Amino acid sequence: MKKHNFSAGPCILPEEVLKKASEAIINFNDDNLSLIEISHRSKPFVAVMEKARSLALELLGLENKGYKALFLQGGASMEFLMVAYNLLNKKAAYLNTGTWSDKAIKEAKAFGEMIEVASSKDKGYNYIPKGYTIPTDADYFHCTSNNTVAGTQIKDFPETNVPLICDMSSDIFSRQLDFEKFDLIYAGAQKNMGPAGATLVIIKEDILGKVERHIPSMLNYQIHIDKDSMFNTPSVFAVYVSMLTLQWLKDLGGIKFIEEVNNKKAALLYAEIDRNPLFKGIVAKEDRSIMNATFVLTDESLKETFDTMWAEAGINGLNGHRSVGGYRASMYNALPLYSIQALVDVMQELERTQK
Repeated sequence: MKKHNFSAGPCILPEEVLKKASEAIINFNDDNLSLIEISHRSKPFVAVMEKARSLALELLGLENKGYKALFLQGGASMEFLMVAYNLLNKKAAYLNTGTWSDKAIKEAKAFGEMIEVASSKDKGYNYIPKGYTIPTDADYFHCTSNNTVAGTQIKDFPETNVPLICDMSSDIFSRQLDFEKFDLIYAGAQKNMGPAGATLVIIKEDILGKVERHIPSMLNYQIHIDKDSMFNTPSVFAVYVSMLTLQWLKDLGGIKFIEEVNNKKAALLYAEIDRNPLFKGIVAKEDRSIMNATFVLTDESLKETFDTMWAEAGINGLNGHRSVGGYRASMYNALPLYSIQALVDVMQELERTQK
């Protein structure tokens, strides 16, 4: 039996997607060739790329609204650089809510003035700042929707007249949002879409072409748009699996359906964290992530016992990020409700052993 996979990324993927992907490695489209050995410019793979990009826009409700979908490489870390390269002309505003937004800020500083409008670093990123002001003369405002390390999630995005840029690496396609509010969204595939190696970028094309600097070809969004994500050899396997995962999500009922499932999963786990005296959450309740639940033991002497119990129950990837410790249950789209129940059962069994 497959383990209950709470890994923060690379993430759990739907079983049917893994099956189709494994078959394609041996024989893709019944052509007696492997997916990973055919030309990326062949008609079969070009069709995959086109479908993947089309599905991304369709699921987000952004078809025919001036947006383009790109599958690039380098992960969100490359986008920290590309966003600033393409959009930061004089000044940019950033919200600092965790490890990854902090890294994005570091890259932006090399291209112009960087305004940190607010930060939750003072309390170990255990909350989302509110009530901040975004400069009206900023070239753009950047935020991170979900913070995998700390376990926080933005519930309400600011109203602003400057372009809104968002790193949605760990919660894209997991909940309904007004995606038209955003001018650029980027997300590493390895959280909710597919394997590591591809990055999805959703971009409103009219925000480009406004910086004065020369942009290297490989880092130029417009060139990637003009080349239909084929400027260089794409990550063929990662794009294909992402396409399969997006089709799986569409067939289920899209984001509306999966959000209901995700809310049930999160509610089940957080209820146990709050009820069980042996555990406690580490972030503000109103800012808790639906994707990444972080918690700690109230008695660290039970760590070895608890770790043994959840490992024996077939649970994988529960340890917190190395920078913060504790535990982190990543509940991405493909994680079934029964996996959450398996973890809750172990938490309750630990409680019984202490009575």
